[in-house]
Amino acid sequence: MRGFRVLVVDDSRAARQVLVAAMTSLGSATCDEAADGAEALKRFASGEYDLVVTDVHMPRLDGLKLIHHIRAGARRAQVPILVVTTDRTEAERARAMGAGASAFLSKPVEPEDVSRAAASLLSAPA
Repeated sequence: MRGFRVLVVDDSRAARQVLVAAMTSLGSATCDEAADGAEALKRFASGEYDLVVTDVHMPRLDGLKLIHHIRAGARRAQVPILVVTTDRTEAERARAMGAGASAFLSKPVEPEDVSRAAASLLSAPA
């Protein structure tokens, strides 16, 4: 897979490490990390990302609001967004997909599942 940039957003450092490892297993990935949605928005505004991987439950700005902000922007509004969260309910999945998520996975998640979902999103036509 060609080189790509991923923004990984999670308030858990350990979770970010797992997600970054899953992304780099795909090949030539460059990953930037953010600990919450507010930090992610700053990074997103100044970077060109091919994929955003985000948790939902975070301080300052949660993942659903982050998705809303990204989708509302004219610039790169169609970037694929993978939600990876501890909430396993169908209601949470529906909220994430309704907010504009491209795919949804529940934690705990295997790195291979994250890699597979990311590869699918990165290869999908825009």
